[in-house]
Amino acid sequence: MHGVRRELLCRQAQAVGLPLVEVEIPAGCSNDVYEQRMGQALAEAPLAAAETIAFGDLFLADIREYREERLRRVGKGAIFPLWGQDTGELARAFVAAGFEAVLVCVDPRRLDASFAGRSFDAALLADLPPDVDPCGENGEFHTFVHAGPIFSAPIECRLGETVERDGFVFCDVLAVPSC
Repeated sequence: MHGVRRELLCRQAQAVGLPLVEVEIPAGCSNDVYEQRMGQALAEAPLAAAETIAFGDLFLADIREYREERLRRVGKGAIFPLWGQDTGELARAFVAAGFEAVLVCVDPRRLDASFAGRSFDAALLADLPPDVDPCGENGEFHTFVHAGPIFSAPIECRLGETVERDGFVFCDVLAVPSC
């Protein structure tokens, strides 16, 4: 959904010191296939050892219930450490803490396409229309975080082409080659 390149996802996991577990799903994946593959991933190492899975959901109760119910089916729990926080305050705290992100996917039905590729910063937050959630919780946008206090080093990247496909506007983010 975010349209972020696999190489950047790998660099992001390395920069925060977490193992990356990829669950491949086909384009246009049905919910049944998605749930089957996620269930399989949760049953195999290293995720089989995890008792609880954390999610960054903020206030969409139906999504929370879906996640909790699916995890119960495989004997796991869910926690939502950000649940119920004011999204404006959370977005401002994210920026103030020194995180850096870029909008990689925009739903043009909810937010102007020109926001694709913009830095997630104080200026962007000031420019968001009042009906757009500052954290994109309603699917208005998705981001790629490339730097911040939990990163061992920033992920060197640059903006590529911006395209519209499948009803969304995507800004390609390209990894700057490592030495």
